[in-house]
This record gives sequence, C-alpha cells and structure tokens, in this order.
Amino acid sequence: MAKVYVTSETTQHNVTPALQFGEIITVLPPNAQVLFSVVPTVQRIRRRLEKFSDEDYLVLIGDPAIIGIVCSVAAAKNSGRYKVLKWDRREKLYVPLQVDIFHKGEINESYEFV
Repeated sequence: MAKVYVTSETTQHNVTPALQFGEIITVLPPNAQVLFSVVPTVQRIRRRLEKFSDEDYLVLIGDPAIIGIVCSVAAAKNSGRYKVLKWDRREKLYVPLQVDIFHKGEINESYEFV
C-alpha cells in the first residue's frame, strides 16, 4: 500500500483527502523547525523516509527548509524521483505531480528563461 508522507503534523490543514492516495505518515512533529544544526533533522527525516518508493507521495506543509530537506531525501532514496500531492483550492482536492530530477527526456525549446 502506498504511503503519503506529510512533512509536518498540523492542525491548520486537513490532509484527510490525501487518504485516497495511501496511508498518511507524519515525517516531523508540529512546529518542527531547522535551527542551528541541520544534522539531527536530516537524520530524523532519513529514518522516516527509509522505505520511500515510487508508490509513495509527499504532502509539503510547514517550514520551507524542512520541505527542501524532505524532497532532497526522497529524491536521494528513489533515484531522483518522487511524487507530490498539490492542493487545488478551486477543485478542493489533491492533484498528484511527478518529479524526476534526472529526467533526460526532450526539453521544450519554446520556453524562454529570463
């Protein structure tokens, strides 16, 4: 069964709709923050994402530094691939997005970077 890893436990967001994608697992406790030493936070995140795979999803809530670390650890554990559930406010549902940081497919040349 797929797992949905929520970066931080929260009472501000209802993540119940994510249950349709799998079992919800909280990565860090509420109000977790990265302060002076990143190492303990990275170790804790690595332990929680130990079995992360292509079947699983991330719900990104909370401290941006923690979100960055969670995405980095997920990508490192899964050959650069992870899936994110993005909340669509208009439709009031989660939309799955796939990320592959090593994707070597075609690049759409019509986009310009300024």
